[in-house]
Amino acid sequence: SKNKKGFTLIEILVVVSIIGILSSIILVGMTGARQRARDARRIADLKQTQSGLELYYSKNGTYPSTSAWSDLETTFKNAAIGVSRLARDPSPGKNYTYAQGNSGQNYVLMAVLEFGDTVATNEVNGTIFGVDCSTELNYCVQF
Repeated sequence: SKNKKGFTLIEILVVVSIIGILSSIILVGMTGARQRARDARRIADLKQTQSGLELYYSKNGTYPSTSAWSDLETTFKNAAIGVSRLARDPSPGKNYTYAQGNSGQNYVLMAVLEFGDTVATNEVNGTIFGVDCSTELNYCVQF
């Protein structure tokens, strides 16, 4: 009788298919965790921007009157308040929103979430300064 060493083709195919099934299950499970992580980052970015807005307000007595996020970053740089860069949305093609109230004494910040209510509850609802905060995925912070 001959001693054969090694694996048969069937054994190798079974192992490869089991590894493939397990890796696909893990990848599908990670998608939700990644979305939640990006949402948590968005909320943290808005809180950090709030700190910059408060620094700007303490120096100028009003909040910036710009409407575009890139203009807000430029305003912070020119104000010399120690903020040289604002965070960007972690997903390509998405942007944060900033809007100032008519009096310059209040504002609203908004980020569009991917996962919804599981990360945070929206702090404000309705349309505020032209920003739609009424949907579940639009996370807004107002001051």
